[in-house]
Amino acid sequence: MSKKLVLALTMVLVLVLSAGVMAQTEITVWYHSGRGAERAVTQDQVKRFNEMQDEVYVNLVELPEGSYNEQVQAAAVANDLPDVLDLDGPYVANYAWSGYLHPLEEYMSEEMKNDFLPSIMSQGTYNDHVYALGAFDSGLSFWGNRKYLEAVDARIPTSVEDAWTYDEFMQIVKDLQALDEVEYALDFKMFDVGEWYTYGFSPFFQAFGADLIDREANQAEGTLNGEKAIEAGKWFKSLFENGYANPNPPGDTEFINEVAALSWTGHWNYNPYTEALGEDLVLLPAPKFEKQATGMGSWAWSITNNSENPEAAWKFLEFVLQPENIVQMTDANGAVPARSSAVALSEPYKEGGALNLFVEQLETIAVPRPVTPAYPVITDAFTTAVDNFVSGGDVKEELDNAAQEIDQEFEYLGIN
Repeated sequence: MSKKLVLALTMVLVLVLSAGVMAQTEITVWYHSGRGAERAVTQDQVKRFNEMQDEVYVNLVELPEGSYNEQVQAAAVANDLPDVLDLDGPYVANYAWSGYLHPLEEYMSEEMKNDFLPSIMSQGTYNDHVYALGAFDSGLSFWGNRKYLEAVDARIPTSVEDAWTYDEFMQIVKDLQALDEVEYALDFKMFDVGEWYTYGFSPFFQAFGADLIDREANQAEGTLNGEKAIEAGKWFKSLFENGYANPNPPGDTEFINEVAALSWTGHWNYNPYTEALGEDLVLLPAPKFEKQATGMGSWAWSITNNSENPEAAWKFLEFVLQPENIVQMTDANGAVPARSSAVALSEPYKEGGALNLFVEQLETIAVPRPVTPAYPVITDAFTTAVDNFVSGGDVKEELDNAAQEIDQEFEYLGIN
């Protein structure tokens, strides 16, 4: 073979290989650091995605969870958002309204849409467009100590329909408080001031027939400070005044140390609670007051309008949202799988599983936090109000202040 022919063939080979490299699209993905196991799964899934194909390369960037929203907001203002980012569910509407997010429904089949839990679709939809899809949702309800419940002859419900009524719940709380071993009948994680207050405590307001805002009118006045909301606030405050709950817990130890009998918290405590209580741990449905309500929502993936390659970004999202990859994530973080097909693959969440009640609640009584651009102000105002009246402030005055602050934000945004 002549030297010229060898040289020519070599040049052709180099060009072919170069074309292959150049054909690969690189996208940047931002995600919040999260807990160790969750972070490890995200990193593994990106690694496997990059290795299984050569069309799209994902550059994964981890940002600290504590300052994540602030960093994303700063990047949005600077027009420097990545191709893909994960967002805490209640903030999706704010980013969509601001024009930062790319609609996802164009990539989704009807089968795929129908496979996602209703709560996931509700969380990620704004103005009839799907802007975010999560691999998991959250579960919120009461965890109970079986030996204490049996000591007061409490009925132990196992389904949404079978839940305690208001009168039943309050009698059980009083009976539990009377036990010598119980210091507090209720554990509300009051040390965790912030989004937990809105996620965790707004369902009680909704159970009384109130809400954070009038969702049709985009107005808080008359709803957050209305008669039913004031009733809910006074009831919640009374739980601390009567000694049923600790307004200043030293940390997240009361239920684990068995000084509290009922703990209002989420799926994320399943593993530590199981380790502490073993067979005495029981998951209970949210009680029925005037209505029945529980929280929902968690982190979800979005494609930004900054992305020059949204189709490539979707290839990555399509991969991490496959049922098997969803279950890999939920096995690590304990959350509720986002798709029905994934639920069926999950030992704790499938029908008959120890945590299937959370799925039932998400399908029937879960209430999304308000899907509105004003949500960041809504949650801050509500959190402040609850923190203040639990600490001794006047319920009506605090809710009046919160409603005024929220309505000022609606007016500022021009969406009231």
